[in-house]
Amino acid sequence: MTEQSQSDRREPTKTYRELLVWQRAHEFVLAVYRFSATFPKHEIFGLTSQIRRAAVSVPSNMAEGYKRRGRQDKARFLNTAQASLEESSYYLILAKDLGHGDTSHLWSQYEDVSKLLNRYESAVRPKLLSWLAPLLALFHP
Repeated sequence: MTEQSQSDRREPTKTYRELLVWQRAHEFVLAVYRFSATFPKHEIFGLTSQIRRAAVSVPSNMAEGYKRRGRQDKARFLNTAQASLEESSYYLILAKDLGHGDTSHLWSQYEDVSKLLNRYESAVRPKLLSWLAPLLALFHP
């Protein structure tokens, strides 16, 4: 093994808190909480609650999936995190359209988390056998 490839190898993480994607998702949640704190009081049980719940779901599903044993089970929780992140994106659009503030700073964080989460999920997702993928494509074009 070359010196270069040895330095590229990472030690396995011991906790989800060591994952860069989880750290960025947590920062996104904190930013969403700060942003939604400025929403009108009549939104407390509406948009404020919804945007916070969706954002919190992203790193919490990563944390729960981290301890799952099988790749398929881990991937399922990461997919739920992806879906919650996508749900958060709609609430950002809605908050802006309702005039609750500028969301541009949140979009850059959203994009960062989305890219990292997509890469992480695809690395964890069980790989189909190479001969099986073309067969499945026949049934699901």
